[in-house]
This record gives sequence, C-alpha cells and structure tokens, in this order.
Amino acid sequence: MSEQTQVDNQSSADVKKHSFEAEVAQLLHLVTHSLYSNADIFVRELVSNASDACDKLRFEATNDDSLYEDDGELKIRIDIDTEAKTISFIDNGIGMNEADAIENLGTIAKSGTKAFLDKLSESQKQDGQLIGQFGVGFYSGFIVADTITVESRKAGEPANQGVRWVSDGTGSFTVETITKDTRGTRITLHLKEEYSEGEDNYLDRGKIKRLVNKYSDHISLPIQMRKEVWQEDVKEEGADENDSSDAPAGGQMVLTDEWETINKASALWTRSASEIEDDEYVDFYKNITYDMDDPLTWTHNRVEGRVQYTQLLYIPKKAPMDLYTREQQHGLKLYVKRVFIMDDAEQLLPMYLRFVKGVIDSADLPLNVSRELLQESRDVKSIRDGNARRILTLLASLANSEDSDKQEKFAQFYSEFGDVIKEGLGEDMGNQARIAKLLRYATSTNDKVETSFEDYKARMKDGQKAIYYLTADNLAAAKNSPQLELFKKKGIEVILMTSRVDEWAMNFLTQFDDTPLQNIAKGAVDLGDLQDEEEKAKAEKAQEAMKPVVEKLKTALDTRAKDVRVSNRLVDSPAILVTAEGELSPQMIQMLKQMGQEVPETQPILEVNPEHPLIKELESSEQFDDLAQVIFDQALLADGGQLDDPAAYLKRVNELLMK
Repeated sequence: MSEQTQVDNQSSADVKKHSFEAEVAQLLHLVTHSLYSNADIFVRELVSNASDACDKLRFEATNDDSLYEDDGELKIRIDIDTEAKTISFIDNGIGMNEADAIENLGTIAKSGTKAFLDKLSESQKQDGQLIGQFGVGFYSGFIVADTITVESRKAGEPANQGVRWVSDGTGSFTVETITKDTRGTRITLHLKEEYSEGEDNYLDRGKIKRLVNKYSDHISLPIQMRKEVWQEDVKEEGADENDSSDAPAGGQMVLTDEWETINKASALWTRSASEIEDDEYVDFYKNITYDMDDPLTWTHNRVEGRVQYTQLLYIPKKAPMDLYTREQQHGLKLYVKRVFIMDDAEQLLPMYLRFVKGVIDSADLPLNVSRELLQESRDVKSIRDGNARRILTLLASLANSEDSDKQEKFAQFYSEFGDVIKEGLGEDMGNQARIAKLLRYATSTNDKVETSFEDYKARMKDGQKAIYYLTADNLAAAKNSPQLELFKKKGIEVILMTSRVDEWAMNFLTQFDDTPLQNIAKGAVDLGDLQDEEEKAKAEKAQEAMKPVVEKLKTALDTRAKDVRVSNRLVDSPAILVTAEGELSPQMIQMLKQMGQEVPETQPILEVNPEHPLIKELESSEQFDDLAQVIFDQALLADGGQLDDPAAYLKRVNELLMK
C-alpha cells in the first residue's frame, strides 16, 4: 500500500480555519504544560486510535465488504523521518472526511473533555495515565509535537474527498480538501526540539519499538516499521584490495522499503493461558483500563458448551470514584470472533459486579449485535451468568485459601468492593448463597470486619437457633446500642452491620445454610432455649405489674408509638425503640429519604425496662406526660434517629431538671 498522498493544487483560500471549543483549548494547554511526566503515552494512544479505526472498518465491512477497497489486510504502520524530525502513525482503517475531522479532532471532547479536566483539577495534573480514559488520547501527541498534521480519507468515499487537518495546538486548526488514493489516516507529529534528540529522542527507532512492545503488544493487528539491515562499506573503485591496514571494516544500518511487524499481532485472550506471563496480563489490564495500579487478580478461560466464548476478567485493586454512581459507564469489552463490537457492554455483567474489567470474545453472537439485542439475547444471558459464576468462584478461592497472600488479597478486595457485592443479595437470587458466603462483618466480640456467617455459626451457643445481627450507622453506634444489652449479659455474639446497604440487602437474605437470620432490633426477642424458665416467669410477672404504666404511656405518646410493651431485652437502659416485623427500620427510612423517595410514615414500638429506676418513678411522677416524651426521645436518639423538635425536647429536660 502506498503511503504517499496526492494533493490537489489549491489556493490558500481553500484552507479553512476553525477555532477549538473552549474546553478543548483548555485541555490542549494542560496537555502541553502539565502532562510531561510520561511523554511516552502518545505512542500508546495513537496506536490505540489506529487500532480502533481498523476495528470500526472491520465492523462496518460486515454489511458492506466493498469498504475494504481491495485492501483487506488491516494494519498499522509507524514511519520515522529523521531529517524532517517527524513520526507518523498510519492506518488503513475507517478514515475520516472533512466533517468527521472537524467533529472528532476539533470538538472530540464533548463530555469526555469536561470529565478529564475535572479529574486533572483534583491534584492529578502530572498524571498522563488519565488521558486515554476519557476519549481524548489524540491530544497526547501535542506533548511531544509542536504541530500535528492529519491526512485522512473515509472508506468508500472518492479519492478527491480526503482531508488534511493541521494544528499547532494553541487554539485553532485548519482543514483543506486533498486527494488521497488510499483510505485511512496518517497522523504526522512534527517533534519539538527536546523530543528529537538526547534521552527523549522519539526519532530513535529502538525506543519506539520498545514502547510498542510495552504498551501495544496485545493489539491483534500487525504494527509495522520499516526494516533496517546492516550494510557493509563498499571499497571505492581503484582502492588497493591488498591493503592490509588494521582499520576495521565499516558499515551502517540502512532503511529498506520492506515493512516488518514489531508486535506479536495476536489478541492476548486468544492465546493459551499457559503461554502468557503474569506481566503480559498486567500490561494488558493497564492498557484497557488506564489504571496505574496492577490488577488485584484475574481469570482467563475458554468456555465450551451451548454458548462458546472466551473470558478474560480482572478485579481492580481499588474502587473507582464513581463506583456508586449507577449511571456510570461500566461493562466489558465485547468482541465477536475477534472483531471488536463495543466498549462497556454492561449486559455482560450483573450490576453488583460493575467493578469487573476485561474482555469477552463470543463465537456465537452476530457481528451486527446492538445494545438493544444484547438485552434480549439468551446467549448474552448465558454469558452474563457464566461471568458472574466465574468471578464469585474466583473470590471464593481467595477467601477460602490457606495462603496468606490470597487471604490478604481477599481482605483488600472486601475493603474496596464488599458493599457492592452485598447488592447481589437482592439482584442475583440464583447466586445468593454464593454471595452470602463471601460477606464479612464485625461482631459484638470482634471489631475487625472478618467474620463470615459460616464463622459465626461455628461459634453459636448450644441451643441457639438463629444468627443474630444488628444494623447501625457505624461500629460505635452498634456496639453501644441498648439492643445488645441482653445479648452481652448472656454472652451471645451478635453480627454488627454498619454499611448503608446492609439494611436493604438483609431484606432479601432470611437464612444462611438453613439457619434463620434475626435482626435483634425488629419484633420481640425470643432466645428460645437460651432463656431459662425463671427468666420467663419473671418477665411475665413484670408485664402484669407494669400494665397501668404501659396504658398511661400509650395515651401520653398517642401517635408517636405504635405500641408500648415491657421489654425483656434491656439491662441498663430505661427504654428502647423496636421496629415491628415487616416494617422499615429507621435506618432504611432515612436512606430512602436521602435518595429522594417518598416513605410512608411508620411508628416504632416503645419497650420499657421495668427494672430501671426512671421507669419505676413514672407511676408516681407528677410530670408523667413530659417524662414519657423525654424517655421516648432518648430512646430515639440512642437508636440513631433524629428529633422532630429538638427545642421542645431540651425544654422538657430543663424543666424536669429544675424540679
């Protein structure tokens, strides 16, 4: 394929000048002044863009193979001109026309640039790793170039409809129509002086080869450079061939017209896992995610059966900032028979595994599959289910391993993604038991978040028939909750759940391994065999004795309390609020309100401690109604609730103190 571009004889009037959008101009300023810490990234980004252009052509050509224009061998070429001090990235992909060039190179950023600029403003202006993450990788060329020339022609359009785009990255660009015999794009970087000599010399062919091998070796297209050969010095005509001087034979490396492939040119996931080094997996992960950290772990498998596909799935070390923004783009890269289809195919993963990155290459899906078809496809559902099982199995292997490194990896995973996994209790009923085995909590006897339901069951007391748990806003609130008083007294361990998602998630998990789970803040506490007959008799006697006080409390509290009853769970506190079975807890109500949802009003149950002096004083108190309100408010505060009228509460307390 000829790399030469024919240009029509045109006057300067045919050259049109455009200004970059304001955000793009701001981005270019940052690129040229801030992202100098890793100038090498321009090679990765421009090769990646060239690969995308070839992928787009291959996809479009599935419906119209005339777009190949008798040149079906897709490739990327890098051409270095040491005299002109330029480096060019050439592809024979989909190409651009004038409108495309203005749209893609002048206003490419759209929301991507805004997100990128916001990210850079967060004290990360030296971080060149970010640039590809927001679709603005082309601009990385301005790190090393003072001018960039782009010559392109869109596949299927006439040769005289090519375009030349030129900019020095300072605020404007020009476009003009050219004649280009071959489809595709040639991006030529006119290197700045400091990048064309010394240690940062990007005219060094060896340096460029090393960067391609580092960043782009996994790309399935051949990446080519002109072949160099050693050429011996030829003695001049008439020289003495018998000259026996000790001068060494001379020679030099010379470029030829032959192109050689400098990458492996095979997609990483298509190779056997036994042939791939860990470093290759790590480099590939960083390339597709722009994550600076190594992945925590990964799994690579070829799935055979009714649906055949290859999965290469990674779990990151750290959660992204937008993990809980459910509108964020997530999903896997989807290929069909090694033809790139789309980024962020969210249908290939359940929402609670949205942090997983990687590639799926299907042998069965149609090449023209769309996001709408993905939602309806039985094959896609099978792939999604297979991916979920694979990830959960991978996590279980870490959690259950006796290897300390794997245990540490699971602990790191859980600290970053444990709350997201809990969402699966309600979203993936088929894998609920698998998910439940991965969950870890603090307990009333261990502050560390490391106890599983299985661990808890192994420590249950003889006669204990339920797994007891308590939800709270934080660990301190949970440990000091009056709800725990009876359990502490009897030495019964209680799981402490302190994440916002716990209250919601536990609505879907009612038992673990045939053992019921019981929220100790809901309904009446029945310790069963853990409570002896003497205690039961004492409780019944207290209920009978407290009937008059209970009835007066119901009247005084009116609509604030759904019911008032004598408690058998309190030891030190005067009263406690309890949620009726089947009703929303205060934590759940608060969370739903914060999400902007309307929540029906509910009243808690007030339980009073018949042994507490304050409750005993109620019978003879002249300020019964005020004291009843204070006791209720204090129980509400102890439960992490908020007072509707704090001023009224303080007034009552002050008046009671003055008596």
